[in-house]
Amino acid sequence: MRKLLLFDIDGTLLTSGGAGEKALSLAVKDCFGEDDDLADVEIAGRTDSGIARQIFAKYAHETSVDNLAAFYDVYLRHLEQQLPQRPGSVLPGIVEILESLERRDDVAVGLLTGNLSRGAQLKLTHYGVWDFFEFGAFADDHHDRNELGPFAQRRAGEKYGEFAPADIFVIGDTPHDITCGRAIGARTVAIATGRYSAEDLRACGADFVFADLADMGPFLESLGLAN
Repeated sequence: MRKLLLFDIDGTLLTSGGAGEKALSLAVKDCFGEDDDLADVEIAGRTDSGIARQIFAKYAHETSVDNLAAFYDVYLRHLEQQLPQRPGSVLPGIVEILESLERRDDVAVGLLTGNLSRGAQLKLTHYGVWDFFEFGAFADDHHDRNELGPFAQRRAGEKYGEFAPADIFVIGDTPHDITCGRAIGARTVAIATGRYSAEDLRACGADFVFADLADMGPFLESLGLAN
């Protein structure tokens, strides 16, 4: 193995058509009795556990392990129900890239996502791409996204041996993904398929920026992988 690729999910691999945001709103309704569009809660690029903490602070609710676990259960139940009702999709080029990477023996492919592990599985399974990923780091591991990289590194190392930081690529669609990658000394690939423009992501210092991944060739070249 020569390269470790760590993918974000929402806005990078797929769009769920707002299923996650709707599931969060419904969880707030069930748990706190409030209709809340969560406009004042930062969601893009944040972890589910970090988002829950924002919501708990808003409603002055104790962030105990039991309270968070109960909220996650309600959220995940709604997420599973919402996914089939929403017009989401895998983003352009993603399936082709994952299929190409799966055929290689010089890369390891994992997740570095703000989703809870169960939420990640629900989303990726719904869109048929869960089986491309052997390991990952999730919101269950830590609520601070910048703390997730070492979890992914350790799990990759357990399967394949250690990777030098220069051979690790964090691939995402928000400034938080870029910061998260930098926290472990990885190189960062930013994709402008989420809420941030290519100019925004370039200004945040991403090593590589793409409008989308519809053309697999330049993406693989940026990783030092011949197509």
